[in-house]
Amino acid sequence: MKAKKYILSLITIYLCYFTHGMQVLMLSQNKIQFYEKWGYTDPSAGAAAVSMAITALGFGKFLSVWIGGEISDKIGRKIMAITGSILYIVCIGGLLITDSMVVACICSFLAGIATSGCWDSSLYPASQESAPKYAASALVGIKFFVSVAGIIYPLLAVHFASTGNWEMNIWIPLVLSVFCVIFSLISPFAYDDMMKETKTGTDGTAKNAAEKEIEEAKARLLVKPNKLVNFITMFYAFLCMFIMYGGQQYTKAFGMNNCGMTEMQSAGLTSIYTVGSIVAVIFWAFIMGKLQWHPLKVVLIDSIFTAIALTIVLVFRTPQVVYLGIGLLGFFAAGGALQAGLRLRQEFCPGPKGRNTGIYNTWMGLASCFLPYIVSSMTTTIGETSAVYTMMALLLLAAIIATVMMLYLVGQFKKIFGVKLS
Repeated sequence: MKAKKYILSLITIYLCYFTHGMQVLMLSQNKIQFYEKWGYTDPSAGAAAVSMAITALGFGKFLSVWIGGEISDKIGRKIMAITGSILYIVCIGGLLITDSMVVACICSFLAGIATSGCWDSSLYPASQESAPKYAASALVGIKFFVSVAGIIYPLLAVHFASTGNWEMNIWIPLVLSVFCVIFSLISPFAYDDMMKETKTGTDGTAKNAAEKEIEEAKARLLVKPNKLVNFITMFYAFLCMFIMYGGQQYTKAFGMNNCGMTEMQSAGLTSIYTVGSIVAVIFWAFIMGKLQWHPLKVVLIDSIFTAIALTIVLVFRTPQVVYLGIGLLGFFAAGGALQAGLRLRQEFCPGPKGRNTGIYNTWMGLASCFLPYIVSSMTTTIGETSAVYTMMALLLLAAIIATVMMLYLVGQFKKIFGVKLS
């Protein structure tokens, strides 16, 4: 298999996730415009309504990604990539034209299906399959393009809102979704080709290349991972997404409500968070790709310093220190930790990549559904200021739990693989 053949599929994957990086911020970055469009006049009720729409997005991801992974393993990556791109057009277009909060929630729910049920379940595995020698770095590359969009989009959102053209914030990802359809149609995908290849397995039976790869991965295990290892490699996705989603969706609200910042300054927090994640993506891609650091070591470091960054943000709420803390949070929580965790799942519990991605991303979807729901509930009962601060404290707790879990995996590594962690 020649890696150069699949460069176009990698370009397609990264274009899709650049688009996703904008789509996932549309509701939070245009919160006021959306809830006014839906007919809300009370800011707290409007903020709660937007959080419910974000919850619908997470709910769609949670319900669809596991089955999407199974389907992706059976029918290939291309069809799922095309389907997700078309659904994005439908969902973003719906958000553009509707003035109903209920319809907006339905569109968000479908966007969740498009993101995780179609794209995550097919494109996460496809990135590893397109460059198997640099699978961890290829996965982290997804985060790079999500992060680039995350820097650009909040600033665009403020600019177009201030000029009275906030709908442009919806048109841009809508047009990009059209390009995603086109690129998905013309790209070759490695897994789809592997399904057509036949090789002889260790038991002498004929297997396709994808099945043979799984067999070889299982042969590396000296002992079968215990149930706790299996759980940790899944649950880490929940904790990491919980932290990352909180930083992505609510740093702007934290700046405005808890740090006395202006809207533009608070939008800058989201961009600083994303700048940190981009720097981290480049750094960790080099560390894992060229220096061959194991993803487990990277995830452990990320978890420790995520806890430190959140402590800084919660204790010192002056703008300058918060900018520093949020930048560190972006670096360690959103700089590819989620993608490195998926690589850990595949290594500790080898199996079909679509299935493992589906399992992992189901826990991600649960976090992206659970977090905005509890923020919405807290906003209604204790107000947005207290709700956002409490949410940040919960992110710190999640980082501490993630650190403890990764330390356990470090202790299990030699037992399972027979070598020291590198």
